[in-house]
Amino acid sequence: MDFARTAVSLPSWLSLSQFRLAYKRLLLPVILIALLVAPITREVTVATLSDAFWAVSSYVAFTLAIYHYLSVFMNKQSRVVDLYQNSRGYQVMFASILGALPGCGGAIIVTTQYVSGRAGFGALVAVLTSTMGDAAFLLLASQPETGFVVIALGVVVGCLSGWVVNLVHKDDFLRPEIKKVAPQVCQHKEGAKSSLETNAINLQGAFWKWLLVPATIVAVLGSFQVDVNELLQLPATSIKWTGALLSVTCMLLWALTQEIKDYESTVSEDAKCVSSHPIQKAAQDTNFVSAWVIVAFLAFELTTFFGQLDLANLFNGWGIWMPLMGLAVGMLPGCGPQILVTSLYISGAVPLSAQLSNAIANDGDALFPAIALAPKAALVATIYTALPALLVGYGYYYLFEI
Repeated sequence: MDFARTAVSLPSWLSLSQFRLAYKRLLLPVILIALLVAPITREVTVATLSDAFWAVSSYVAFTLAIYHYLSVFMNKQSRVVDLYQNSRGYQVMFASILGALPGCGGAIIVTTQYVSGRAGFGALVAVLTSTMGDAAFLLLASQPETGFVVIALGVVVGCLSGWVVNLVHKDDFLRPEIKKVAPQVCQHKEGAKSSLETNAINLQGAFWKWLLVPATIVAVLGSFQVDVNELLQLPATSIKWTGALLSVTCMLLWALTQEIKDYESTVSEDAKCVSSHPIQKAAQDTNFVSAWVIVAFLAFELTTFFGQLDLANLFNGWGIWMPLMGLAVGMLPGCGPQILVTSLYISGAVPLSAQLSNAIANDGDALFPAIALAPKAALVATIYTALPALLVGYGYYYLFEI
């Protein structure tokens, strides 16, 4: 038997060298499916994946679609573009406003622009300071007046923080040297990409093309505490299971879009064609961010589940330590812990001082791509956001809560 010929016939996703799995990202959807199948983890996994899709992925996709459509305008010369690109002060202001938008899409945009060299370090600190992530939706839905005040305060503190950082650091402070890859054309050369990768990339675009509007509508209704199942007269867990299955589908498509050769290719986004449709670009960015969000959500929820942690009782009655608690949780990546703090505030378990320090220290899901692509900058920026969070949290505590 000719073993060499037998080896050549192996699937493309298996490397011929030591039978190395070329698409290591496939481990993520495989693990997700295993958690869904296992009875002990099924309920918490379904809830977590559903939250990740409706509360994060849908908003990120919608925001990034708008961004990629606007990028056509941003690439043209205009007064607004000149202010953003050439004025460090206005760049910080624009970044703070983008970060204050509910959800993490605006913060993710500025984070990726910093890594690519289109925004400075001051803008990165400003957007991470002003963003409240997905917790903003919960606060706006439950206490709109307080929500708008917290968001406005985030913009002001974000601007001040970014301007101070601009006085201390240059725009390229801690920016990593990203390997420049020649822009791809959409007509792939033979052998450049496998048919499997090409099909997966195209399916990502088709997936979000058809789901972008309905997914955003469901996400907005859910954020404002509308029971979509009851509204559409569906079984009680329909939307939850739909979100979980759509999350797994996103991860499966994402896992097949890039052959993994090293750590950088594992954690980085896939290269996009310069002439790709805005929805296609938004789809690739969204699935990349969603992968990090899902991993973080599951790590947090499964730890809480198996550790039998009652966080409401754990944080209740800490008195003077409450703003510090809000700050500590705010420095954790992702929106899950921040939504928890906001839920505790709404229920009366924690005071507004803890909510304020958490809102300013909270970097949301934008921290995941920052950690993946510029870990040193992400660490320093997170520390910088902690300083104004301490000032605001304890300032409110001593002025109004003692």
